[in-house]
Amino acid sequence: MERLKQLTEIRAAASDEGAMKTFLLNYIKEHASEWKVQPQIFEGREFQDCLVVVFGKPRTAIYAHMDSIGFSTGYDKELIKIGGPRLIDGMELVGSDSQGEIETELMVIESDEGKSIQYVFDREIDRGTILTFKPNFRETSEYVQSPYLDNRLGVWNALKVAETLENGAIVFGTYEEHGGNTVANCARFLMEKYEVYQALISDITWVTNGVGHGGGVAISMRDSGLPRRSYLNRIIELARESGVDFQLEVESAGGSDGGVLQKSSLPIDWCFIGAAEDNVHTPDEKVFKSDIDSMVELYKYLMDHL
Repeated sequence: MERLKQLTEIRAAASDEGAMKTFLLNYIKEHASEWKVQPQIFEGREFQDCLVVVFGKPRTAIYAHMDSIGFSTGYDKELIKIGGPRLIDGMELVGSDSQGEIETELMVIESDEGKSIQYVFDREIDRGTILTFKPNFRETSEYVQSPYLDNRLGVWNALKVAETLENGAIVFGTYEEHGGNTVANCARFLMEKYEVYQALISDITWVTNGVGHGGGVAISMRDSGLPRRSYLNRIIELARESGVDFQLEVESAGGSDGGVLQKSSLPIDWCFIGAAEDNVHTPDEKVFKSDIDSMVELYKYLMDHL
């Protein structure tokens, strides 16, 4: 879990993923020699801050978004949401501007005109500065709890799968928390260069009345998007064959990089598969370790058998 802790501490809100990209590039270059297959890495202007990592002859790609929710500073100590963070009075935020490091708190202001949010700090922070949750990683024998398990846990899962992956691709994407759009470009690249038409979305879902802690990794049958049924059925069939604990999710809302793929013009099949967390989009996101183990094992099995 030390690597996961390290990932949660990197500041990389949507639109500002450069530090995470640099970390992953360095990590892959340092550790790839220990992996079963040494991958090719594609990055550069045509991918913005995304990374595409290719192993052998890929048939399926894992998509794990690098970005997180956060806040931008506006005028008069105003905070503007990046993505959909929950607003809790007193939340600790960190960042940096031209005057140095920042550690501040969020203040929720209620008025007849509605709700607004501001930061509490002894000076004005530069306009447009990005602030993220202060790192606070906690671990017990049963669970991990931290800001940004969504989606640093999805990234961590992809890195664990990479250790033994022989044929496949991993896309570390951007902007998922604030509108998506970058993964379609990566999918087009993989489709045209390698004929990859299958995707697994390595992301974190929610604990609901139908999906709980300790039930295994969740295979999402639908959220606001609908995976193609024949592809979904094949994944569920393989999951049953694998012997890995899993549960089926059926939701009416929510979305992921899978939704971006579905709305693109590309004929890419996709399915969201991830562990469930409590306290979504807060500094206290919580995931059970048994569900994390199931997530890694099912991804390994699916990447071998799809």
